Amino acid sequence: MTSSTIILLVVILFLLVAFLSTFKVVPQRSVYIVERLGKFNRALDAGFHILIPFIDKIAYKQNLKEQAIDVASQICITKDNIAVEVDGVIYLQVIDPQKASYGIDNYRFAVIQISQTTMRSVIGKMELDKTFEEREAVNATIVEAVDRASGPWGIKVSRYEVKNISPPQSIKDAMEKQMRAEREKRALIAESEGDKQAKINRAEGEKQQTIALSEGEKQRRINEAAGRASEIEMVAVATAKGIREIAQSINEEGGMSAVNLRIAEQYLTEFGKLAQTNNTMIVPADLSDISGVISSVTSVINKTNSGLPGMKK
Repeated sequence: MTSSTIILLVVILFLLVAFLSTFKVVPQRSVYIVERLGKFNRALDAGFHILIPFIDKIAYKQNLKEQAIDVASQICITKDNIAVEVDGVIYLQVIDPQKASYGIDNYRFAVIQISQTTMRSVIGKMELDKTFEEREAVNATIVEAVDRASGPWGIKVSRYEVKNISPPQSIKDAMEKQMRAEREKRALIAESEGDKQAKINRAEGEKQQTIALSEGEKQRRINEAAGRASEIEMVAVATAKGIREIAQSINEEGGMSAVNLRIAEQYLTEFGKLAQTNNTMIVPADLSDISGVISSVTSVINKTNSGLPGMKK
């Protein structure tokens, strides 16, 4: 191969490279920063562009999409002097490609450093328990601080999220014991409340049972009283009816004689029973009383026999 051929090939290769470097296609949601002779010239949006070979150069390529950047874990000291390990993730977006290219050398590294510094400051003002409870406040504080610092760089910080807050193992053990005690406390409270409610229910049931029994007993007594009253009333009515019939019979002819005869018979019958059941005969002090009684009884019987029709003397 001759020297002229080599020179021709070099020229063709040079022209090919120059030709290819003249045409640029910028992807969607990207911006290319063009420098002309080392000085900012323009920003190329998405699409097809033509550059001047060897004069224009793509100096920076900026991504306009929202970016999620991990913030490495770091040790923070809380207000109550407990070392906790905290990490997070920050979300940002390039809104001014020129400032992002020339305002700072590496905006991603700068944003991470500001986030970690702010995190240590915020955690240092809180006690350990508050760090778990007020994550939203911590996130808002970091976003505000980083967004304010990154404004001159053409960066917009949308949000920050704390991923993990890890206290030392000794603190974890103490927290576990505390949570276990709290769970046992809630269990005992729940059990006591259940026992209390059960006792209330049992007392209410016994109360209702007592009321029902007393009502039943009351009704039973009312029924018995009503029955006894009815019985007494019926006996009284029957007795009154019997007395009326006896009085009516006495007022009829021969009624009084029949009454006297009945009384004499009962007297003698009872006196005879008394003599049979006792070894000692009871005799009135005045024997004339006995003869008088016998005479009276005999007289009554005779009068009765003579007064009653159909009876023999």
